[in-house]
Amino acid sequence: MFAGLLSYPEALLLGIVEGVTEFLPVSSTGHLLVVGDLIGFGGGADQSAADAYSIAIQLGAILAVFVVYRSRVASMTRGILGRDATGRGVALSLVTAFLPAAAVGFVFGDAIKENLFGPVPVTVAWAVGGVVLLAWRPAGGGLGLHQLTARSALVIGLSQCIAMWPGVSRSLVTLLAGLAVGLSLAAAVEFSFLLGMVTLAAATLLDLVRHGDDMVNQFGVARPVLGGVVAFVTAVIAVKWMVRYLATESLAIFGWYRISVAGITGALLVAGVI
Repeated sequence: MFAGLLSYPEALLLGIVEGVTEFLPVSSTGHLLVVGDLIGFGGGADQSAADAYSIAIQLGAILAVFVVYRSRVASMTRGILGRDATGRGVALSLVTAFLPAAAVGFVFGDAIKENLFGPVPVTVAWAVGGVVLLAWRPAGGGLGLHQLTARSALVIGLSQCIAMWPGVSRSLVTLLAGLAVGLSLAAAVEFSFLLGMVTLAAATLLDLVRHGDDMVNQFGVARPVLGGVVAFVTAVIAVKWMVRYLATESLAIFGWYRISVAGITGALLVAGVI
């Protein structure tokens, strides 16, 4: 029953795409949409099940950030319990930054999916984001996460709402916003990853509650598990690579990549492939 809807190689491919792109400023949603169109993912399946699958494999990417930044997560846990002032401050900043996207997603989530989830909006967002990265690269400041104010956290959270347009990239806007409010590059990257972990965890759990049964009925259990495991492994590699890369290089490579993939996708659209 399941093989005709999603093969194991396709589940493996989607897991790789999710893990590699989730925390890089290139938009995992955009990549999954385009790759899904190319392999016919969701083409005979209930759309809610296909959407739930794409979101479910995010659990692997979420776990990757949890593992890579486990010491920070432990600090925040101690802070919530009243035993680590720095951890409590970072946790409160994450909550503040999370709330705007949660509110906007709750109110407009369905409308966004109906009107913006397609290759044309994704291509436009890729191109615009690429130009922004190349033309505007905020230098950032020297602030650490423990110095992030509530107002600055809110600014980052409001920027995350822009990423609900697929192709924009949540990592892109939160990273640039973090730099704009004065965080150091290392702190901005870490906060972007941590905020992504919180936001994606909430979105994933909500969608699984709503459509998890549809996903299992359409794709079984083994394929989502495979996608999630592969997403975890590739996300760990991608996150560690990005941290090392940005220690010595700029964000320009991601701008050129976005423009290139927008051009390729635009050509596929013109050719009628997707």
